Amino acid sequence: MIREVISIQTVPALQDAVRAQPRLHVRGGGSKPALSTPPAGATLLDLSGLAGVLEYEPEEFTFTALAGTPVAQVQEMLAEQGQYLPFDPPLAQARATLGGVVAAGTNGPGRFRYGGVRDFLIGVRFVDGQGELVRGGGKVVKNAAGFDFPKLFVGSLGSLGVLAEVTFKVFPEPLAYASLGVDLPDLDALLPLLFRLGRSPFDLHALDFHPVEPGGSAAGWRLWVRLGGLASTLGPRLDKLRAFLGQGEPVTGGQESVHWQGMLDFTWQPEGTALVKVPVTPQGIPALDEALARAGADRRYSVGGNLAWVAWPGKLALLAELLQAYGLTGLVLRGGDGSPGPWLGALPGGVFAQRVKGVLDPEGKFGPV
Repeated sequence: MIREVISIQTVPALQDAVRAQPRLHVRGGGSKPALSTPPAGATLLDLSGLAGVLEYEPEEFTFTALAGTPVAQVQEMLAEQGQYLPFDPPLAQARATLGGVVAAGTNGPGRFRYGGVRDFLIGVRFVDGQGELVRGGGKVVKNAAGFDFPKLFVGSLGSLGVLAEVTFKVFPEPLAYASLGVDLPDLDALLPLLFRLGRSPFDLHALDFHPVEPGGSAAGWRLWVRLGGLASTLGPRLDKLRAFLGQGEPVTGGQESVHWQGMLDFTWQPEGTALVKVPVTPQGIPALDEALARAGADRRYSVGGNLAWVAWPGKLALLAELLQAYGLTGLVLRGGDGSPGPWLGALPGGVFAQRVKGVLDPEGKFGPV
């Protein structure tokens, strides 16, 4: 049972709430319910009102915003200047916030080419467990001063402190996109192509793949290779890519954008399943996928096979056992039975994380690290 809900609209109000409450849990836009639902007895801090862009310097390719600012609002602002967040933060259309993206460490397919949220977050201000406002990083790209708090907060799930303000660097957005869809019979045929592409000279924007049939079937796969750049160059680049692979179907226009937007919105996730983020390696995918197929789980592999999105249809405890057997860690974003969670399998953390937690949150107000 939630102890109470406090809506935060200013940083001083956030500091007061942290000082006054014994146990706290943070919610931004609520796009990832499995992460924003508080444990029993905790006070819920609603940060959706702590929103707004504070600074934007298009010529410097940086912006600073309050943590509750919706990602979609920032994307619209950046698009007016031909810029964007290259790591493709997912769930923007579901009101994901900047602070939530950082706390959950969520990236989209664009991470393959440019890196993830940790590579673009250059500064934070946060409230620690004693209500003090702490700054880490800076507001310029070239900044080496101080301890690297920004990277510590990526994927921390609010266990170290409450993000109040974030600063990101951004990139110019490609003027156009096009993809090549390659249909393959199985992973034995797909993975060699994946490794060839990884060693190739092609400038790839994204590289994803998934079973053609939903659910447990692993008969038939589609590899998606995305390019970005000038519209006039995409056709010849696709032709060269197709010649290199010896196969493939060009996908452009609305069909292409709908596919990649669906990856960001998780429109492929069946109703009644839990959405789980699982870092993987391409070499480990065959054994994992065989187990997921037996369980009837739909799944998508992103970032060149380094990230699995799993739509789990059963009890989360069973997925936790499966991931533990393969030495993998899963993070539940939405859906599921709530137990165990949000971490599944091999749990993150360690001695260093506990030491940082002890300094920033000595009373354990923000839950376990």
